[in-house]
Amino acid sequence: MNKKLQLLITVLLVCGMSIHAYANTHNGVSVEHLSADNTFVRVVGEGKYLMLPVQESNTEDATINVIVNGNIDQTIYVRLAKSKVDYLMPFDLSRYSGKKVILDINTKQGRMTVRDVKMDVCWNNFALSDSFDITNREKYRPKFHHTPEYGWMNDPNGMFYKDGKWHLYYQWNPYGSKWQNMTWGHSSSEDLVNWEHHPTAIEPNGLGAAFSGSAAIDPEGSAGFGENAVVAMYTTAGTNQTQSLAWSNDNGNTFNIYPGNPVITLESEARDPNMFWNSETKLWTLVLAHALDREILFFTSPDMKEWTLASSFGKGLGAQGGVWECPDLFELPIEGTNQKKWVLICNLNPGGPFGGSATQYFVGNFNGKTFKADTDVNGIIPIKWLDYGKDNYANVSWSDAPDGRRVIIGWMSNWQYASEIPTKQFRSANTLPRDLSLFKAKDGELYVASRPCKEIDALRTNIVENISQQTVSQRSKTIHLPKENNGVCEITMKVDARSAKTFSLILSNERDEKVKMTYSPTTDKLSFDRTESGLSEFSDDFPAITVAPMYSANSIFGLRIFIDTSSIEVFEESGKSVMTNLVFPTTPYTSLTLTADGGNVKVSNLKIYSLKTIK
Repeated sequence: MNKKLQLLITVLLVCGMSIHAYANTHNGVSVEHLSADNTFVRVVGEGKYLMLPVQESNTEDATINVIVNGNIDQTIYVRLAKSKVDYLMPFDLSRYSGKKVILDINTKQGRMTVRDVKMDVCWNNFALSDSFDITNREKYRPKFHHTPEYGWMNDPNGMFYKDGKWHLYYQWNPYGSKWQNMTWGHSSSEDLVNWEHHPTAIEPNGLGAAFSGSAAIDPEGSAGFGENAVVAMYTTAGTNQTQSLAWSNDNGNTFNIYPGNPVITLESEARDPNMFWNSETKLWTLVLAHALDREILFFTSPDMKEWTLASSFGKGLGAQGGVWECPDLFELPIEGTNQKKWVLICNLNPGGPFGGSATQYFVGNFNGKTFKADTDVNGIIPIKWLDYGKDNYANVSWSDAPDGRRVIIGWMSNWQYASEIPTKQFRSANTLPRDLSLFKAKDGELYVASRPCKEIDALRTNIVENISQQTVSQRSKTIHLPKENNGVCEITMKVDARSAKTFSLILSNERDEKVKMTYSPTTDKLSFDRTESGLSEFSDDFPAITVAPMYSANSIFGLRIFIDTSSIEVFEESGKSVMTNLVFPTTPYTSLTLTADGGNVKVSNLKIYSLKTIK
């Protein structure tokens, strides 16, 4: 050994310093580059969080094996910053108190990406911290919709109601605002308006990431986890997709992973299990999306552990333009009758009516094992959409909801551009929660009505406009929208458009960014044009015109329009028609303009409510 090197090592040892290749110690961490694509980040200080520097434009995830006392505890994937830091994400160290933690980081190198990884800016930005600032820094974070505190969110899942609380779980990436590291995030609410965020519920494990699923209360303890245990079934997505169980004895705050997982394995891809207790068959029923086969599988079980395949439905039926995902099955009352029918929800991507992802449904009968869809007058099973906007996907309902209600919520985005919308601190929100029922239309078909839940009325603060009656013609009528709280508001009105060719509502700002909604009495349809709504350059698929049937009574109908900082939800007042669309105006919309063509339209009971920000 070289005498100078030997002397240096001796000095270091005498001084009590450890020897690590190319070690750079700062901010409570030691960074050691081992090779062109492998680096250790060693925790040498104290702190609750290790802050991870992220760059969104980095298209390559670094693979990070978290080594605790010499063993791999978990693996996460992070877009570590190469040339700039967009934001920091917290890695929770509290579970490793008193233990030695190393992040074994492997960055990708290819022919087109060869670089000196030591020059990446991330290495000087790892740091320990006792806190993580979740103060909103986003212009487009919604004011009254549920969002994650930070990170990426997609499908809602595992929802149940118990002891006065609505529990909402969701697909979450705690380490970035792009899809990855699928984990169950958790929020709860006593009123479906204000949401409390909770610690992570279910994490990836050796079987794979924690994809979507469902949860139900087991009152008799049939699964062996105790009476009134909350039992979740979800897809574990590793090399293949399998179905796993977890249970909670503290009302869904923490979950235990069933050691006998997976409980369902198939030879082909299946995901997003949704289960419920069938009081008639005295068995648990499970609906599972046979994704690539574009069908739904039905299983039964006495204990949630041993499942028997009972039947399948859907191959070659309905919309088949994409994979089938996130199913749900439940009974709904038919308005004006004492009857009920079964509704099978099936989300698909792509293949929606206006491109990308959307939610279709089938109305029919279910005998505990087999679902049979109703046909129309021509003997065909029609395609029906739950929402005619571009931004309502992965709709599923709460189990065990009170008063016989069927309450549903969706992911308010579209897979065409979800990862590109102009936010970074977080990505995606949920739709407003909605109560469902069935109604019979003039064509004799049964359709799902989707109304904002009654709890949403609590968002109203004061009426800023109240017009009892207004005749609208080609001479337009302009009404100012509230300026407070970034212009978020609810607009309600009654419309009688029998004497006109078209009736239009235009939301606009001083930069001439606008959304135009136009009703045609001839077709009984309402269109929503967001091609000039504001920012859209992030995706060629974002500018769009969506169109919804209104099922009106002779062109007379009511509207409820909810405007948030980055979304507009339009409801026919009884829920017969719904459109959910994202918008990103550079400044809030400040005006509502009403105009008609080819005759007069009577508008009555027009009210504009200011809405408050949720907790």
